[in-house]
Amino acid sequence: MRSTTLLALLALVLLYLVSGALVFQALEQPHEQQAQRELGEAREKFLRAHPSVSDHDLGLFIKDVADALGGGANPDTNSTSNSNHSAWDLGSAFFFSGTIITTIGYGNAALRTDAGRLFCIFYALVGIPLFGILLAGVGDRLGSSLRRGIGHIEAIFLKWHVPPGLVRILSAVLFLLIGCLLFVLTPTFVFCYMEGWSKLEAIYFVVVTLTTVGFGDYVAGASPNQNFAAYQPLVWFWILLGLAYFASVLTTIGNWLRVVSRRTRAEMGGLTAQAASWTGTVTARVTQRVGPTAPPPSEKERPPLPPPPCPAQPPSRPLSPAAPEKTEPSSPPTPPTPPTPPTASALDYPSENLAFIDESSDTQSERGCALPRAPRGRRRPLNPPRKPSRPRGPGRPRDKGVPA
Repeated sequence: MRSTTLLALLALVLLYLVSGALVFQALEQPHEQQAQRELGEAREKFLRAHPSVSDHDLGLFIKDVADALGGGANPDTNSTSNSNHSAWDLGSAFFFSGTIITTIGYGNAALRTDAGRLFCIFYALVGIPLFGILLAGVGDRLGSSLRRGIGHIEAIFLKWHVPPGLVRILSAVLFLLIGCLLFVLTPTFVFCYMEGWSKLEAIYFVVVTLTTVGFGDYVAGASPNQNFAAYQPLVWFWILLGLAYFASVLTTIGNWLRVVSRRTRAEMGGLTAQAASWTGTVTARVTQRVGPTAPPPSEKERPPLPPPPCPAQPPSRPLSPAAPEKTEPSSPPTPPTPPTPPTASALDYPSENLAFIDESSDTQSERGCALPRAPRGRRRPLNPPRKPSRPRGPGRPRDKGVPA
């Protein structure tokens, strides 16, 4: 991700946080002030009704009650009917362990012992990755099952000659609707019936739970009036399926964004190639119309490079004995081609500057020049034609000293 994109995203998130802070402050601060005034009025009323109780003693008692409530105590358990209720029975402890590995952490029940806190550290470090693996597997299976069912519906739409683009949109909408019906709306009505909550409170608990926010102001099964032992374990299995569904939705959205990004990069690459081709064409046309120089010749028409300086002949290589015969006075020899001046052409590979050497190359080496390089693509023949000054009759034998 580019630095500018990252900074823009950070600015957007900070702006979103500030706007949320302002909205929550405007909505919740008046309610907090009202609750604080009501608490002060109730305290003064209690002191007037019980003049023997001092203000300091009442403050200590309120603090002890708040600590006990924070530790999981419930004032309704003082009655004889609920004397056996515990926040740490097997079902509640199972639910609490589930909130640890799902990272929800409602906070309605907290650990008060050092041994429990130490065990919770290692328990979370092992359980959270394990639950993540389970969540990925369940989300994959759940998403595949839903997509398989929606595939049959897509086939029906295609038989009705519905356009494929519209079928994809309808399948995505059905995927979202079925998931919301199974994991949001149905649990909402169940919690309204089991917990006695309003519909707003129930759907608030569902959304806060499945987004792993978990404020803890509403917790299913925390009421002492709930006597069904398997209620909270069943709630945890609903949390597992709901989180898996949301994970599959996020995976689908991520795959869709990845495909869109790949298509966008491909289209931009095609546009860039077209722009480069158009720029090259325009530049070539402008150069042909304005520039006085001709276009560079092809490699076959490129003039030969200047001959390299002739190295000293090694003593082990004898001179050809036929060299004096080439200067016969019968016909003046063809003057050698003067070496071309050095040009600023590009250098070729070293192997391209080598040519096949014959007798004439040795002769011209003695004169201080070399044969010009053969054009690329045509190799110099091993037996070049003799000079016209040396006609050979039909009966004249070939000189044995002259190599073929």
